[in-house]
Amino acid sequence: MRKKLFISTLLIVLITLTFSMLSVHLVFQQQFTDYLTKTNETILEELPSRLSALYLSKGTWDPASLNEVSQALPVGTIVTLTDPNGKFIATLNSSRGSMMQHGPGGMGMGMSSSPITKWKTKTITVFGPLGTLATALVRYPATAQILNPQDVLFQSSVFRSLLFAAGLALLFGIILSFFTSRRLVAPLKRLMQAAERIGQGHLDEHISLRSKDEVGQLANAFNTMAHNLERQETLRKQFTADIAHELRTPLTSIKSYIEAFQDGVLPADQENLSSIHEEIDRLVDLSNDLKDLNVAEMGALKLNLGPVNLNHLLEKIIHSLHPLIQEKELTLNLNAPEEPVTTSGDERLLTRLFYNLVHNAYQYTENGGLVSVTLTQTSNVTEVRILNTGIGISEEDLPFIFERFYRTDKSRTRETGGTGIGLALVHQITALHQGNITVQSKVGQATEFIVKLPKEQKESED
Repeated sequence: MRKKLFISTLLIVLITLTFSMLSVHLVFQQQFTDYLTKTNETILEELPSRLSALYLSKGTWDPASLNEVSQALPVGTIVTLTDPNGKFIATLNSSRGSMMQHGPGGMGMGMSSSPITKWKTKTITVFGPLGTLATALVRYPATAQILNPQDVLFQSSVFRSLLFAAGLALLFGIILSFFTSRRLVAPLKRLMQAAERIGQGHLDEHISLRSKDEVGQLANAFNTMAHNLERQETLRKQFTADIAHELRTPLTSIKSYIEAFQDGVLPADQENLSSIHEEIDRLVDLSNDLKDLNVAEMGALKLNLGPVNLNHLLEKIIHSLHPLIQEKELTLNLNAPEEPVTTSGDERLLTRLFYNLVHNAYQYTENGGLVSVTLTQTSNVTEVRILNTGIGISEEDLPFIFERFYRTDKSRTRETGGTGIGLALVHQITALHQGNITVQSKVGQATEFIVKLPKEQKESED
């Protein structure tokens, strides 16, 4: 890639220099030609005064003096000089610097051999003190020819300077292309090596780049990806450990009871069988929760939308939890409008959502505490707030409470938790209803979950 980048950059430099030189050449040619043409026009405008001064100084048309005048004419210019009576005097030609006589006392100059395609002509009158001395018919190139040695030398000097500058530019372009390609490819190679290490399982790999350009943004995105992969791998391992823990505890308890029954240590009475039944129910609940959560995360869980009376739904949930509330001597308040609050949703899933939240509030509220459920509705949004006093949640735990099997209680005691995936399922059900759930908490004070659901949903949406 570095070679391709270097060659492509070098080609760009060469193409740019070529077009720049061509452009400068064309512009210079045009401007210099225009400059010479204007200079020639100025020389021809001064020709009458020069011829008049020549005649007055010599008293006649001196051939040597006319030859000096012809040498000063623009290249390719032909001047035919006649007296007032139309008699031919001489032809002045700048191409040779000599004159050829055509008649008595007449002289002329050879024609220019340079290729000239367009000509201009004009007639000028040479005046003296006593009147007209001569008439000159001037024929000259419409575009000046660069035949003057000094002009050619100047033009050559300009183009030599241009070629020298182009050579320097090409040299610096090669050097710049080399270092630029190296600077761009080096971090990409580091990214490739880091990607290979991640592919080999080293998920703690990251790239250190300080640049803020696209390569730096790519490195930041790569680091974020690596961090997420590492986090997902940690969650995967934690998930495996959690599943093993969740299965081992009830199975160990069931095994212990059965072994005790077999050894005759415990009788297979109603109380002991009820304990086994509770552990089996825990396993069934875990299996059902995992199934529902996986189905929701795969997007295969479809909503059976319909009007849901949230007043009635929350009252039913609170009534089902009433024995548990009384057991811990909790105060449970339901704050809801007198008129029915109806929203569009799946009643079964919404029951699961709010049951998990209220049951979670009951579990983490100490004896004699408060659980408050508040229901409000605006024109577009239905909001349910579930607040409980208790141990609260630390700021470090708040970002992870909706992860599967994540518990703020690190000891994972049965008294303070269920299967460990209730809040993860709550989050998925809320997302399926195009809503959002947030949590506010302070350690040792209170925790409040806020669920916001759209009032109306389309049947076609999942």
